[in-house]
Amino acid sequence: MFSQKVLYHFQGMVATVRPIEQVDHLVVGSGIAGLSYALRVAATGSVAILTKGDAEETGTRWAQGGIASVTAADDAFALHVQDTLVAGDGLCHRDAVEVLVQEGPQAVRELIEWGVNFTRKGGKASPFDLHREGGHGMARILHAGDITGAEVERALLEAARQHPNIQVVERRIALELITQHYLTQSHDGKLTCHGVYALDRDSGNIETWLSPRTVLCTGGVGQVYQHTTNPSVSTGDGIAMAWRAGARVANMEFLQFHPTMLFDPVRSSFLISEAVRGAGAVLVDSRGERFMEHEHPLKDLAPRDIVTRAIDRRMKALGDPCVYLDVTALGSHAKKKFPNIYARCLEAGFRMDRQPIPVTPSAHYLCGGIQTDLHGKTSIRGLYACGECAHTGVHGANRLASNSLLEAVVFALRAAEHGMSQKLAPVPSRLVRRWDRKGTQEHREEIVIRHLHDTVRRIMWDFVGIVRTTDRLRRASNHLRLVRDEVEAFYKRTVITPSLLELRNATHVARLITECAIRRKESRGLHSSLDFPRHALAPVDTVLRHRV
Repeated sequence: MFSQKVLYHFQGMVATVRPIEQVDHLVVGSGIAGLSYALRVAATGSVAILTKGDAEETGTRWAQGGIASVTAADDAFALHVQDTLVAGDGLCHRDAVEVLVQEGPQAVRELIEWGVNFTRKGGKASPFDLHREGGHGMARILHAGDITGAEVERALLEAARQHPNIQVVERRIALELITQHYLTQSHDGKLTCHGVYALDRDSGNIETWLSPRTVLCTGGVGQVYQHTTNPSVSTGDGIAMAWRAGARVANMEFLQFHPTMLFDPVRSSFLISEAVRGAGAVLVDSRGERFMEHEHPLKDLAPRDIVTRAIDRRMKALGDPCVYLDVTALGSHAKKKFPNIYARCLEAGFRMDRQPIPVTPSAHYLCGGIQTDLHGKTSIRGLYACGECAHTGVHGANRLASNSLLEAVVFALRAAEHGMSQKLAPVPSRLVRRWDRKGTQEHREEIVIRHLHDTVRRIMWDFVGIVRTTDRLRRASNHLRLVRDEVEAFYKRTVITPSLLELRNATHVARLITECAIRRKESRGLHSSLDFPRHALAPVDTVLRHRV
């Protein structure tokens, strides 16, 4: 049964008939993690996938490079594990990394069975055309041209829509997790997730979705920063909801800035995949000098944190707003190998086969998130998290290129197996409170919401960016506290809108990133502090929990 119709009553009158939806598995997010989970569990029960906007509007769709996995005869699990540990700068959870790498090939096979077409060297039976990216000692990146994420999203979404037990419910933005704080009486006393409240973006109604298993696959947090490669939906919603409900979050300070976003002040940002450097492109400054030669033994293929800081230093030293990616050595091969990137650069007025293209670092990928175990379980019973919003321990202090799509699939499948094994009874719908709109006003001003969101982005970019200081972090914390108070007051008195929810979530996530950065008294991986330039002797995760 997907829904149970009930009547809400208030002030002695009957309100609009609205459904309480009940499913066996509730998935929030329609990227690679959410779709993988749904496809695995669908044979055992009903599944609802709530999408914030259109189902295709995900971070997955924007992933260009590919998915890292050991598939070549000359590669080995130990090599992939070692590359991941080195990139993670001493903070990876080795058990999670070994799970990722060893279960990776099977995850790739699952994707292929669901219809993903990875690029091969020849026909369907020929070997994969494997890329090499920064931090990898071997070519092990499976890809679908230079639009891997779009191909994965297409295939998995098509498979989900064709499955009779899966319903994809678009344009629903989750408000809060339903825990015992929203029940009319205690269920069993243990902090448990029973589902979510969700806003129907078209009708404005607040819906109640119940399930004994709720899976957050809500993606990243890039829209917390002024410059980002992430789509507009990436406002950290799942992390903010989980934290407000009492879940533990970890290592939020480790925000990966991608080294090479196309620098175009007029048009929207566009990611230039690391695979372009893997194919032979090099970074140069405004004087034409190759500056990565002196930064790392791997030069332009060094781990992303090293490349990003090198670009940041060079831009500041020369007073330039960008550096340049010289792809001209590839000649006509550049258009053939990277047709989508070539076309986007051409739209911006750059022939990447004939001239260096301007690039700048941009907020890209969060290595922390909602703390989970090796089965995707969070610290709240009945709540799982997968994909970029989750902290599995795989990435440590810095993500190895193209491990993200692999992590999403591997741990989504593990969460699915665990979820199916749990005999969990749904909470009786009669115990769940309806969403209370008492005291809210219809009047709202989007200009206020936009201004506050822009303020958060500017604070984070200026004070919690690529290189940090204790003073700037404390300033950010103080400013964000004031913004938080204003947002919460606005939220309590104003009718809920998608932009207001995104602002609230982005503000909470910005404070989590800043607080974790303040607590880390060292420089490690993606967290670079001028006040603490060295490693601490014993690296540990930074874990936060909101007491509810």
